[in-house]
Amino acid sequence: MTATTRFTESDMKAFEPSEKVGIIATVTPEGLPHLSLLTSVMAAAPDQLIVGEFCKGLSKTYMQQTRKVGFAVLTLDKKLWRGKALWTHALNEGPEYEVYNKQPMFRYNTYFGINTVHYFDLVETTPGGPLPLGSIVLSALATKAAKSAAAINRKKVLTHFGERLFNALDALKFLSFIDADGYPVVCPLIQCQAADSGRLAFHPGAGHETLSALKPGSTVAVFALTMQMEDVLARGIFNGCKRFRGISLGTIDLNWVYNSMPPNHGQIYPPVALEPVVNF
Repeated sequence: MTATTRFTESDMKAFEPSEKVGIIATVTPEGLPHLSLLTSVMAAAPDQLIVGEFCKGLSKTYMQQTRKVGFAVLTLDKKLWRGKALWTHALNEGPEYEVYNKQPMFRYNTYFGINTVHYFDLVETTPGGPLPLGSIVLSALATKAAKSAAAINRKKVLTHFGERLFNALDALKFLSFIDADGYPVVCPLIQCQAADSGRLAFHPGAGHETLSALKPGSTVAVFALTMQMEDVLARGIFNGCKRFRGISLGTIDLNWVYNSMPPNHGQIYPPVALEPVVNF
């Protein structure tokens, strides 16, 4: 799809409901991709994206530090938008703050509301279009048929929960890598599955236009989530594509796993040593 630099009125309307999947990709200070589920993403103007913050996670820190973000918005009617934006400022008041906190999800929530609104200048966006479900299904079946041949079994990185989540055929997955312009790219990778606890595999048929820009040796992040709001973020090295059982598969050797589910965000792999609480 040809990218544009402005949202249309229908784009802005489609982003309004909180019942959608919003994925924001940020860049760590080390230059690595990071992905988060932020359903509060909206379009405040044809050239402006906003995100409402109700829970403090790494993405809010990274977007202010390195400013360049990528995004994907998937609505309930299975239409997808993808793009890039530049963080400009954050406010704790104003019309957008009021709009967020009047939404039923936040207005009637006993425990939290939107406390900060982050503003971004839109750099580019694709027009909203349907997910290519046919190619996704074919790629998922091809991945399932060949992935065990791509297993390495050298180390246990994903937990049993993480493997199960990645192998759920109805789970959503998104991949991110850093583009040549320094912005993170977000690409649906629903066909991605765990070959074992240390390696992810995917058939490149669905999303090949974006995946063709991904170079072997690149660090990528992959975010997986279910409709029950279970999710996990993994990062690793893309090895390129090769044939397993006659089927082309891209593989990612994992070296980092993060639990992004509230209320206890934290690194899962490499394991973090427990520290005693000394101040109460």
